[in-house]
Amino acid sequence: MPKRIDKINPLIQDILSKLIAKEISLKPAVFITVAKVDTSRDLRYARVFVSVFPDTERDYAFQTILHERSKLQKLLHQELSTKILPKISFILDETESRADEIERLFQEIKEE
Repeated sequence: MPKRIDKINPLIQDILSKLIAKEISLKPAVFITVAKVDTSRDLRYARVFVSVFPDTERDYAFQTILHERSKLQKLLHQELSTKILPKISFILDETESRADEIERLFQEIKEE
């Protein structure tokens, strides 16, 4: 079973990345990246972690993708050829912004 999940996660990530780039209208210079997909063992649910650039547009971009979730869900199901089609939920991945904050704190300590 884990081998199947190891194959489906990158597949969903790739499909959603392309769909978001093609189907979602965002402000110029705002980008949404699918950072990770975590599918449940029974393949019924997929948590999709997305990151936003620039960080200042995070709320706007995340609300946009939440608003378009059903459209993306439908298009994903058209692309997947699996018996069970996972229900997607989006989660904002803040790893990069946290890493930037830690880097800034280290820089402050270094300067003292």
